[in-house]
Amino acid sequence: MEQNTKWYDLELDKVTQDVNVEQGLTTAQAKENLEKYGHNKLKEEKKRSILLLFADQFKDVMIIILILAALISGWLGETIDAVIILAIVVVNAILGVYQEFKAENALKALQDLSAPTSHVIRNGVEVAIPSEELTLGDLVVLEAGDLVNADLRLIKTSSLKIQEASLTGESVPVEKDSHVLVDTKAPLGDRVNMAYSSGQVTYGRGLGLVVATGMHTEVGKIASILSSTKNDSTPLQKQLNQLGKILGIVAIVAVVGIFTIGVLNGKEPFEMFMTSVSLAVAVIPESLPTVSTIVLSMGVQKMVEQNAIIRTLPSVETLGSTTVICSDKTGTLTQNKMTVTDSWTLQNNDELLKRTVYLCNDSRLLEGEWVGDPTETAMSAWAHGTEIHERIAEVPFDSGRKRMTTVNLIDGNQIAHSKGGLDEILAITTRIQDGDNVRPITDEDKKAIQAQNESMASNALRVLAAGYRPVEGEVKDGDPALESDLIFIGLVGMIDPARPEVKEAIRISKRAGIRVVMITGDHAITAEAIGREIGLLEDGQEVISGPELDEMSDDELKARVKNIGVYARVSPEHKMRIIDAWKSHGEIVAMTGDGVNDAPALKKADIGAAMGIVGTEVAKSASDMVLTDDNFATVVTAVKEGRRIRTNIKKAIQYLLSCNTGELFTLLIATLFNWPTPLLAIHILWINLVTDSLPALALGVDPAEEGLMDEQPDRQQSLFTKQMAWRVLYQGIMIGVLTTVAFLFGTGSLGTSPGSLEQGQTMAFAVLGFSQLSHSFNIHSPHASVFKTIFVNKRLIQAVLINALMMLIVLLIPPVQEIFKLVPLHMMDWAIILILTFVPPVFVEVMKKLGLNG
Repeated sequence: MEQNTKWYDLELDKVTQDVNVEQGLTTAQAKENLEKYGHNKLKEEKKRSILLLFADQFKDVMIIILILAALISGWLGETIDAVIILAIVVVNAILGVYQEFKAENALKALQDLSAPTSHVIRNGVEVAIPSEELTLGDLVVLEAGDLVNADLRLIKTSSLKIQEASLTGESVPVEKDSHVLVDTKAPLGDRVNMAYSSGQVTYGRGLGLVVATGMHTEVGKIASILSSTKNDSTPLQKQLNQLGKILGIVAIVAVVGIFTIGVLNGKEPFEMFMTSVSLAVAVIPESLPTVSTIVLSMGVQKMVEQNAIIRTLPSVETLGSTTVICSDKTGTLTQNKMTVTDSWTLQNNDELLKRTVYLCNDSRLLEGEWVGDPTETAMSAWAHGTEIHERIAEVPFDSGRKRMTTVNLIDGNQIAHSKGGLDEILAITTRIQDGDNVRPITDEDKKAIQAQNESMASNALRVLAAGYRPVEGEVKDGDPALESDLIFIGLVGMIDPARPEVKEAIRISKRAGIRVVMITGDHAITAEAIGREIGLLEDGQEVISGPELDEMSDDELKARVKNIGVYARVSPEHKMRIIDAWKSHGEIVAMTGDGVNDAPALKKADIGAAMGIVGTEVAKSASDMVLTDDNFATVVTAVKEGRRIRTNIKKAIQYLLSCNTGELFTLLIATLFNWPTPLLAIHILWINLVTDSLPALALGVDPAEEGLMDEQPDRQQSLFTKQMAWRVLYQGIMIGVLTTVAFLFGTGSLGTSPGSLEQGQTMAFAVLGFSQLSHSFNIHSPHASVFKTIFVNKRLIQAVLINALMMLIVLLIPPVQEIFKLVPLHMMDWAIILILTFVPPVFVEVMKKLGLNG
């Protein structure tokens, strides 16, 4: 047997020509096949160790530069500097490992889908065996409630229905028929002569031949796609790495330039080397990796309160960049629960119609929930409250007759109730219920009934017809005579309806410039009806099916993808192609879903969002985010939170880089004018790692600005825009000028009082630290006045007060002064420091008023 054969395309006699359908495999044959084809289980992916996760944290460009700076500082005898730098690097790595240490258990979850045992015929006897021991050629017995544990070519079926929603996305169980020959290009959901691993038998019985096991099953193919799908770097990771490279180049150029200028000006090479190290430290915002990690962590905590569990840290920020949401239909946009939404009778006979579909029904009410076939549970829920009457006989549903009949005892009378497909019910109907009267059915009646059926079907409703008749004499189970001379009552239409909150969520998405696309395994007519109802599908947009997608080349799909609103009858491979097509246009793609069939796409997308309640463990394990309330609207809320966090990370970057630019400008001016070094490496490290970090973190929890979801997505995908570059440059120069002025006052070069180099360095250190703290309030908004936004974030006020206190400890306590090579200051010095400290808010406020803040 070949596992890759298209068994659904073969006649039944060809399938069974080498199979003993009475005896099954012998023990020896089963053992031989197991050795040849392997056990029926999925391959496990090797997990990364904590050590490897820890090592990965040191690949960041900025981290590498920091390690080099620490090594050089230690080599030069600046032990404190080296220890501080290395400490911050290690803390950042530990934080990263803590957040990222999650088992890649998607394959494990796929394995857990398999039931522990399967019923097979071996040596002519039905036996239960561990599902891992299923092998090619085994005959598997299927009954209601069984899980399918391997891919089977069905060879016998009796009213067999299998729920395949987790694999195909179709919400209704599929009626199976072993005798049907399926087209070779048929999608999974249309292969009615096959039963696939992870399916669940909801009705009837069957016998299937195992044709694929383990990694060769359709679920196995998904597992292989999962293991071969690479996790691309997130936009934030790419942008921080790019920023790190740019800053690294700037640092190297500045270090070489300043070292050369200093030596040419006659300074000692060793002194200039130390100045160059200070400069390198000044250029790199040491706390940026840690700040971005902690800001994202705080975002994760907040999103838990909003019913979204983030599984990968950078995904929080990526959410804010989302431009396209590819959403599964069943269970995501819809409720994954068939519901009666329409019915029709000739003359208001709704109660009679309800009684018929309620009594002719095998669903059961357990703990307040209807269980059974989804169409039957829908009708039971609709007709709930109808009086129950004893069932004395039945003719079970089968796929040949496509109808079911029960006989119930009502007030001493035997009444047969039938339901099924319209054509099948009309074929046994001779009369019709017209109000309180029963009369012969006419051709006009049949035309009216067919018109109503077509009307319901055009709205993607699944339509069933119902009828009844009194029965005289003895009745017995399976009597075909019960299905004759029927009195037609009416029609019932049902659908898996849209979630009530989805329409508003899609409206908000459109306003925010985010495109929502439906991808489903369900039929095109159903998907299109839901798409139009919720406002997802607009006029002019296409509805494409899986087979049509197969006919398209990748280039053609890329050209048409922006005009396709709904994809129906798709396979997991199709979802991957759709995501790739959107990504080729530079879009940031989020994918929502809940089934096994969604897992590869959830992993491939920039953001994979799985449903927490109805979602399979496979989907959750492959995702970046789990929605604990299964609410599509939560995705939109998460996008808003992602935008807020992304904006706040940009604020932190602007703040840190403008502060670092001030340090760089101060050192550059001193070198060009051949002045002594205004700031030592330890001063810059203290400012960058301690004084700057808390305000930057506090900016990370800034509340969302008004109208955040009215803005279009940031398609530049850049953390460093032209406007931000301008703000960093002019605000950095402003801080640098203020620091330089303080240094000149302290050395006695400005003013009348004498000074010293140590006094100048102390004043420069003080003004640099305090002016950066006051400057942090400018970062709330590039446009709104600082006096309107100063109190919007209490955390920032607390951070500024704490850091101001820490600065005062360094400046005022003698033992600490000695470590930082500082000296006590006079009252006049403190007055100058105070004045210079509050220049940034005033200066930036003027720039905002003049419209020059970028």
